[in-house]
Amino acid sequence: MDSEELAGRLEADGWLLVDDAADADVAVVNTCGFVEAAKKDSVDALLEANDLKGHGRTQAVVAVGCMAERYGKELQDALPEADAVLGFDDYANITDRLQTILSGGHHAAHLPRDRRKLLPLTPVERQAAAADVALPGHGAPEDLPDGVAPASGPRTLRRRLDDSPVASVKLASGCDRRCSFCAIPAFRGSFISRRPSDVLHESQWLAEQNVREVVLVSENNTSYGKDLGDIRLLETLLSEIAAVEGIERVRVSYLQPAEMRPGLIDVMTGTPGVVPYFDLSFQHSAPAVLRRMRRFGNTDQFLDLLKTIRDKAPQAGARSNFIVGFPGETEEDFAELERFVTHAGLDAIGVFGYSDEDGTEAATFDGKLPEDVVSDRLARLSKLAEELTAQRAEQRIGDEVEVLVESVEDGLVEGRSAHQAPETDGLTTLTGAPDAVVGQFYRARVTGSEGVDLVAEAIEICRQAAAE
Repeated sequence: MDSEELAGRLEADGWLLVDDAADADVAVVNTCGFVEAAKKDSVDALLEANDLKGHGRTQAVVAVGCMAERYGKELQDALPEADAVLGFDDYANITDRLQTILSGGHHAAHLPRDRRKLLPLTPVERQAAAADVALPGHGAPEDLPDGVAPASGPRTLRRRLDDSPVASVKLASGCDRRCSFCAIPAFRGSFISRRPSDVLHESQWLAEQNVREVVLVSENNTSYGKDLGDIRLLETLLSEIAAVEGIERVRVSYLQPAEMRPGLIDVMTGTPGVVPYFDLSFQHSAPAVLRRMRRFGNTDQFLDLLKTIRDKAPQAGARSNFIVGFPGETEEDFAELERFVTHAGLDAIGVFGYSDEDGTEAATFDGKLPEDVVSDRLARLSKLAEELTAQRAEQRIGDEVEVLVESVEDGLVEGRSAHQAPETDGLTTLTGAPDAVVGQFYRARVTGSEGVDLVAEAIEICRQAAAE
């Protein structure tokens, strides 16, 4: 969403957005600054964009996003191919920054700072202070210049960069948790919710753009509303978004197990239009490792949580990520994690080997495991996860599912069932639907599986595409 907000700001200021970077005067690369693979991809994208200079229109390459914010001047010094590195505080003046660079001027990269210190420590005091802090993805209708969007109806500071029937909506930004392995709070800041009216208006606007599924994202959706005086605000908002005409699915991502509450589970499993999908950030299940991670819970508590969910919605989707090889992790700890994963019945599992992250508490811990031990445990849990998620998909054979069509190409119809989140949890290939159109919903029966992917035979169209 940060990219689409930047695109919205630029378009509102009169910039013409082009599909091919070679046709652009300036290439703006939104970087990721969390895991090493994403950092490398970001650097590669900047270098690729730099190669365009001198071979077409492209005159400058600019880095924005989390990696740019996290490293600032350090990134600019290490990567002179980038003509500028812009942090979050530059976003409101993005046009001025780009014009300066294109005219041959120089914009000095910022020195990174701990963004948690920009907002009050007490959550309920943050909303009043938020107007003076750059919060990417929190663009509100009043930030739009007059004349660039309808004066009535839903207005949003956003420009869609694709025509997918699925779109994410930022619910909040930042995080108040202090997980010892995570650097995100330092460069994204303290947790702050978007106003419910802004989230709802953006969802209405997306519905007008033929979006059928809205995915609510933030670093921790279970905390939504705590700075607005109502920790149960998400339960109310979910029902309101689900009632938006044209939005057929609402999906919630990034949930903290320790913050799950019965009322939220009830709404997510019992509200028409809200899919029973639980993206739960377990990270591990051995109590000793979780304590060192500055997290809470254990195997049995997590299994009880999943049982509570499935007692209410047997077909509910569930996914999680896990870190293996954390400092001090013993073979017994790892075996406990294997026990949890074996019994959890997760639909999708991400496994990562521990590595030090700049500025995190865990980077200072004793008990670092040898690389070969981390690699071995990563391979073992990844293999187990692959087997278990394939079994979980196979267990769905015979189930009736509702498939949102997302791609129709050369007779191949692909989409996602309710338990499959975009980009992470596999696909459903739809058979017996020769006239399928992107954006349609089909009722279908699962006839096969391959890994986490499903094959389902169409029974009937249950909702037409928005454009029809």
